[in-house]
Parts: sequence; structure tokens; C-alpha cells
Amino acid sequence: MSDPLKASDTTSSTRRPLDPDVEGYLALLAARRSPRTVDAYRRDLAALSAYLAKPLATATVEDLERYTAQLRADGLAATTIARRAAASRGFFGHLQLLGARGDNPAAAVKLPRRPKPLPKTLSAGEAERLIDAAKGTQPRDLRDQALVELLYGAGLRVSEALGLDRAGVDLEGRLVRVIGKGGKERVVPIGRLAAEAIRRYQSRGRPYLDRRHRPELFLNARGGALTRAGAFLILRRLAEKAGLDPTRVHPHLLRHSFATHLLEGGADLRSVQEMLGHADVSTTEIYTHVSDARRRELYYRAHPHARRKPTEENGVDRSARGTDHGSGCGGGVADDEGRALEERPRA
Repeated sequence: MSDPLKASDTTSSTRRPLDPDVEGYLALLAARRSPRTVDAYRRDLAALSAYLAKPLATATVEDLERYTAQLRADGLAATTIARRAAASRGFFGHLQLLGARGDNPAAAVKLPRRPKPLPKTLSAGEAERLIDAAKGTQPRDLRDQALVELLYGAGLRVSEALGLDRAGVDLEGRLVRVIGKGGKERVVPIGRLAAEAIRRYQSRGRPYLDRRHRPELFLNARGGALTRAGAFLILRRLAEKAGLDPTRVHPHLLRHSFATHLLEGGADLRSVQEMLGHADVSTTEIYTHVSDARRRELYYRAHPHARRKPTEENGVDRSARGTDHGSGCGGGVADDEGRALEERPRA
């Protein structure tokens, strides 16, 4: 059996036609999923086919378990292994629907647990710096500021923002109508600053870019529709100008920041779920953990009775004075008589 990593990395293995069963599944998938998803599934199924060196339709649970074990031994991340497993589950599920198989062997394979890190966000100040970095009077400056204001002010996915056309923006009502995942439409409110930025772009920026009479709201310098790659480059350039880490700033970071800042400001979870277009509220709940973590950190840094480490003043370790008030006391704060007040233990 061949190395699944090498098989997946070679262009020839992903470009040449796969067996008819796989090609039929991918053709059906193309009617329901994005081209990027179909390409990823094609690469994943090509890698599995190269590893097995036999028709995928004949694969067994043992075959897929060995493949998964090999991927783990090769050091692939749990998220990558899970994505490859999703491709094979979809393929065998397709065969089940056609009656070609009575089972789905991929469904029986145990996968490594995926860590669930909290989403990264910008602080409110960092978001303002990023927006300020886009200020200017040139058409592309006006476009960039409108894009950043929309990503941060409405929490749109980059595909949703770039898929907007001029008719989808209601500046008077301060609403945008977007098409989200699965072709679902939703209406999202935008703030005054975002509406003003879009109005400036539409009146003083976009006419100079619109050389091809395109319907899309956001255009590139040549008059075509702005692409995902173009949006990423814009944000990285603005991040560098704002003094932020360019590798850290991407469109989805602004979406994470939008949701977190709303919840920190008191917005209810259901409203944020609807604005983000999440089908399940549990997807939105992760942002409450981000808010909780940030509040805890602010508390530990700001409140004198919540300090994590004993403080030293005038070269004297105040933790040593805790013996007057019982053992195990942390650093304290001196009262009017110079005594150390006991730091209350954290729960």
C-alpha cells in the first residue's frame, strides 16, 4: 500500500479520473456543495483510493481502520483526519442510498478526539485600529473600509460579504440580505458606521472600479468581483498598517469578534445566533465561553483581591506576612495601619 500523504499531495493523483462510483458521487455532490468542498472531497477520496489500491466500493471497516491508523502515524491533525473520514462516510452513504452496499464501513471507524479551542478574537480597540487603517479617499481605500466595517459590523462570512450585490444592501433601513450556508437567506442589521462606509464606497469609490458593469458590491482594481484571496490580502495589509500581526488577522476573525463583542455588550444568545446564521444555538454558545474567559482575565488583572501572584512592595515579599492571618494567604494590600489584608482564595 502506498503512502497516503504522498498520494494526497501529488497533483496527478487528484486530477486523473477516479473510479466510476466515486465520480458519480462527486457529480451528485457538486449539485449541493461548493466547488471548494467538492475539490477537497476529491483529494481525500483519491488519497484513500491510492492507499487501498483497489476500488473504494469494496473497502471494509478493517481497511479504513488501517488507513486512519496510518494517517495518525504520519502526524496528520485530528481535524484533517476527521475531514477525510467525512468524505468516505459521504461516499459510502451514497452507495447505501443506491443499494450498492448494505453498510457504511466509515461510520464504524473510531476517530481521534478533536480539540475544541476557543475562537480567537480582536479586542474592541484592535478592531477600531484595523478599521482606521483603511481610511483614505481613493476608491480602493473606500472599498476596503466598507469591507472591514461589514465583516466586523455584521459578522458576515467572507463568502457572504463577497456574494453581496448592490440590491442586497438597504442603507436606509441599515440591513443586508445575504445567502448563507445551504442557500439559506437571512437579513442582518448593520450599524451606522458600516452603512456610512458602504454609502461612501458606493457613491465615491465603486463607480471608478466598475469597468464591467458587475452586480457584485465589492470589486477588485480590474473591475471584476473581489475574490476570497483578495479579501485575505486586504486584511493582512491593513493589519500590518494597524500594527497587528498580519498572520493572525483573517475574515473569520472579524466574525468571531462580532459575536463575542455583542455578547459582552449584553446581546441575547438567540439574537446573535440568528445574525450569524447558525442552524444550532450550540454553535453560537462557544462565544459565551470566550466572553467568560475574557471577563475572568480582566477580573484577575484588575481586582486587588483576585491577584494571581503575591505582590512585592519595597522589596518585601508580602506573602511572608500572611502568617499573622493564617497559613496559605497570598499577597495582600496594606490598610491604614500598614497591616496586610488577607487575599481571599479564589473558588
